[in-house]
Amino acid sequence: MSTTENTEEKEQDIVVQGVHNYSAAETYCRPEEPILQEKLEWFQDQKLALMMHWGLYCELGMVASWALSDKDADWSRHQVNWTDDGETFKKQYFGLNKSFNPVRFQPEEWAQMAEDCGFRYLLLTTKHHDGFCLWDTAYTDYKVTAEDCPFHENEHADIVKSMFDAFREKGIGIGAYFSKADWHCQDYWNPELRKDGLTSRGPSYDPKDHPEMWSRFQEFTKNQVLELCKNYGKLDILWFDAGWVCKDNGQDIDLGGIVDEARKIQPWVLSVDRTIGGPYENYVTPELCIPEEPLFVPWESCLTLGADFTYEYGDRYKTPRELVNLLVNIVAKGGNMALNVSPQPDGRIPVDARESLFGFGQWMKTYGEAIYGTRICAPYQSGNLSFTQKGDKVYAIRLYPVAQESVESRIFVPYTGKISEIHMLDSGKEVSFTETEGGLTLTVPAGYRQGTAPIALVFEMKKAE
Repeated sequence: MSTTENTEEKEQDIVVQGVHNYSAAETYCRPEEPILQEKLEWFQDQKLALMMHWGLYCELGMVASWALSDKDADWSRHQVNWTDDGETFKKQYFGLNKSFNPVRFQPEEWAQMAEDCGFRYLLLTTKHHDGFCLWDTAYTDYKVTAEDCPFHENEHADIVKSMFDAFREKGIGIGAYFSKADWHCQDYWNPELRKDGLTSRGPSYDPKDHPEMWSRFQEFTKNQVLELCKNYGKLDILWFDAGWVCKDNGQDIDLGGIVDEARKIQPWVLSVDRTIGGPYENYVTPELCIPEEPLFVPWESCLTLGADFTYEYGDRYKTPRELVNLLVNIVAKGGNMALNVSPQPDGRIPVDARESLFGFGQWMKTYGEAIYGTRICAPYQSGNLSFTQKGDKVYAIRLYPVAQESVESRIFVPYTGKISEIHMLDSGKEVSFTETEGGLTLTVPAGYRQGTAPIALVFEMKKAE
């Protein structure tokens, strides 16, 4: 097998149909710096992130960036039904910067929505693999503030600045998503050096064969990351996507050196070098999945409100009940949920998406005490029961995935620690219970057994002294 074929095979293993694998908890390397350990405690308290993929792909309502890669066309171009010519499509896609004009974007309104819906930190795509930058970078003209982009005259043209400032004003943490690949940069994708004449997710050449070109790309990447750290206020997380761009895959951009430089500016910033492991993957990021068992390391599942990590016309959004079930499943296993929603081409959040998020937010306002700031608690999960704990409280969360379920009069809770009293979290109503073999049997107050099943019953159990 040639070096090129071997590299492409590794790329396929790291990301399958655009979805990253995630690092094994056993290989996790906890940072030694006290400031980063403290920041990880902050991270584990937050539990809920608003992830936002926003870019040129939202104009077309299709998969983010991936259809540009000829060697990923078999799965990524199912929405490209107007042409069979890959070169025509790529030219059309890369030209979308000339029509990008989300004039109805209101960052303060988005930040208010995030606060109302219970999100504690933001993960925003500063640029995806296509290389289109949502900030006023000095290192490329392929950006939202360039003169050939109609949005450049808007007061919020520097989308990253507007978003970060508005969300920070609400006390919401800031995470900068940044793709290590850049398919617009000719020092990464050089059309004259394409292997087999086709584009793939990796560079169009072997970095060993063109070290000067690769060195320019390394410098370009470093400059853009440090630019975000210098000019865009306090960042909590640098979230690096495109896991195939790594030393083991022959694509060493010296990310560790870049992060070390970034921490001279912002010493507390967490680094998430996805799938790479080691000292610069400060937390683990399962994508479009939830681990079957608890992970005893910091982690975050990135999931979607709709079908994918982008805006799609006529999308179907998850209901508040579905979202709560996902979140509780994740938190009971020690993780955070990063929930992605993307804007329409005009810059608004779709109405159906907002309605689902607000319903979810109402639940969080009532029951967030059992979510935020908690840690894992054995037995973690048992059937439709999940457990969290904080201080002297254990929270038993009985989920009802289907509204038509009936609410039991008694619930067996397999928690064997000593409990002195139990109350319903929402009302404070006392719950009678008896100690039984292997746990507790709780009597559900009568008012909770009528009508449609709630999304969940949440029992607050106080530990005995």
